[in-house]
Amino acid sequence: MLTILFDGVAYGMLLFILAVGLCVTLGLMNFINLAHGAFAMAGGYLTITLMQRAGVPFLLCLPAAFIFSAFLGLILERTLYRHLYDKTHLDQVLFSIGLVFMAMAMVDYAYGANQQIVDLPSYLTGRLNFLGASIGVYRLFVIVICGLLALGLQLILTRTRFGSRLRAAVDDGRVARGMGIDVTSIFAVTFAVGSGLAGLGGALGTGIISFDPTFPLKYMIYFLIVISVGGTTTITGPFLASILLGVADVLGKYYVPAVGGFIIYTIMVLVLILRPQGLFARGPAR
Repeated sequence: MLTILFDGVAYGMLLFILAVGLCVTLGLMNFINLAHGAFAMAGGYLTITLMQRAGVPFLLCLPAAFIFSAFLGLILERTLYRHLYDKTHLDQVLFSIGLVFMAMAMVDYAYGANQQIVDLPSYLTGRLNFLGASIGVYRLFVIVICGLLALGLQLILTRTRFGSRLRAAVDDGRVARGMGIDVTSIFAVTFAVGSGLAGLGGALGTGIISFDPTFPLKYMIYFLIVISVGGTTTITGPFLASILLGVADVLGKYYVPAVGGFIIYTIMVLVLILRPQGLFARGPAR
C-alpha cells in the first residue's frame, strides 16, 4: 500500500510541474494556452535526442530542456501570443489548438509515430526499502525536484518584487504601466518560465510516462483537470490537486483497473458541480 501511495505522489508531483505553467498563464495572465503540452513535449523530445544521439548525461538534459522550452516560449510569445492577449478566449483556444496540431505533425515527421523510450542512468534506476515498501529511486528524485520547484514558485509569486509586479500587471495593466511597471516584459518572462517548467516536466517525465507525437493531446485533459480541481488563484491549489489526482489515479488503476481510468474524471465532474472555482481556490464557493 505504501509503495502505491508513493508512486501516486510521484506521479502527482510530475503532473504539477507539467501543469503549473498553464496555471500561471491561465490564472495570472488570463490567457488560455492549450498548446502548453507542446512545450512539455519539446522538453521531453530534446532529452530523448540528447541522450540517445549525443550521449549527454540525463542530469544535464534537465536544465537544457528548461532553457530550450523557455526560449521557444519566449520566441512564440514575442511573435505570436502577445497579439492574442486582448482577444476572446475562443480565439485563444483555436489559436493554441492549431499550434498543438502543428507541433504534433512536426514531431511525427522528425521522429515517427512510435513511442520513445530513454534509459535512465543506473544510479536512478534502483529501489529503496522503507517501512516495508519498495520505493523507486527515480520517483523519489522526481518528488524532491518537484517539491523544491513548488516551494520556489510559491516564494517567488508571494514574497518577491517580481511577483507583486506580476499581480499588479494582471489586475490592471494600464495602472501598472502608469506606475512604471514594464508589463510587456513581465508577461514575456512569465510565459517563458511557464513554458520552461513544462519542458522540465517533459524531461522528468521521460522516465515515467511514454512520449509520442500525440502527447500534447493525451495530457491536455490532465492539465485541465489539475486546474479545475485546484483552482488558478494560487500555486498551492494545483499542487495539492496534483497529488490528490495522482494518488487517486494510481490507486484506482491498481485496485479497480476496470474503472480506474475514470476516477480522476469523476473527481473533476464532482468538483465542477460542487465547487466550480476549485477545491483549494480562495474565496467562497459559488
